[in-house]
Amino acid sequence: MKITDVSVVPVDENKLRAYVNITIDDCFMVRGLKIIRGNNGLFVAMPNKKGKNGLFRDVAHPINSDTRKMIEDMVLEEYEKVMESGEVPQEAVNL
Repeated sequence: MKITDVSVVPVDENKLRAYVNITIDDCFMVRGLKIIRGNNGLFVAMPNKKGKNGLFRDVAHPINSDTRKMIEDMVLEEYEKVMESGEVPQEAVNL
């Protein structure tokens, strides 16, 4: 599996720092990842949905820690590039 595209849309909403979409192997997109500022720095939250019981559950997520780390590293790297460039991606205009 290879992440072939990462799209980052920065926001400034309390702890939420950005919305992210990733494309896997140029053929499968996962929308709705979030970059969150936590107590120990930035982390990537997987897309989730609120259930009938009021609890949030991930809709899509890595099965193992190696895959989670690979996704998180690529997403945070792209986030840093976007933040350093100072350019607002076109997707941010359409939020």
